[in-house]
Amino acid sequence: MDSSPFPEVESSNSENSSVNTGGATASSSAAPSSGSATLSRYENQKRRDWNTFGQYLKNHRPPLSLSRCSGAHVLEFLRYLDQFGKTKVHTPICPFYGHPNPPAPCPCPLRQAWGSLDALIGRLRAAYEENGGKPETNPFGARAVRLYLRDVRDLQSKARGISYEKKKRKRPPQQQPSAASPSPPGEG
Repeated sequence: MDSSPFPEVESSNSENSSVNTGGATASSSAAPSSGSATLSRYENQKRRDWNTFGQYLKNHRPPLSLSRCSGAHVLEFLRYLDQFGKTKVHTPICPFYGHPNPPAPCPCPLRQAWGSLDALIGRLRAAYEENGGKPETNPFGARAVRLYLRDVRDLQSKARGISYEKKKRKRPPQQQPSAASPSPPGEG
């Protein structure tokens, strides 16, 4: 694309990655819910992502109002963000397709990581409702967006040979209660 007025996107394979507004300070129309002057990292990121999406709508041709925004426009935004991605996604014809750590460079495209997109949509979905949108009209929760994210996850997991199955949390080893432990008072 041409030189775009949209912000850069920071990305990695972690879900903490997100849209970077390039340090521009934009005032948020939503007051912090906690009432404190300092917002959490999540709240700050959600505000920046919301402002970035608002800027995307303003720069859209023709400009779009939030009330006319649909799941299709959200998909357009996600595809736009791919140009700033840093995750190599191998094509099926690439010799490294399905290899998590390719031994040599290849011409496959860089894309936004699935985890980054999933986290971004979660923040935008919450921001939409916090800014007066109704849950039933939330374009970030549209079926098309959910299907797109699932397809991106499946495509990236196959292309990179990485499973996105949820990992079971390892529990610390339980200590066996001592056989000689005294019984609580009042019992016996």
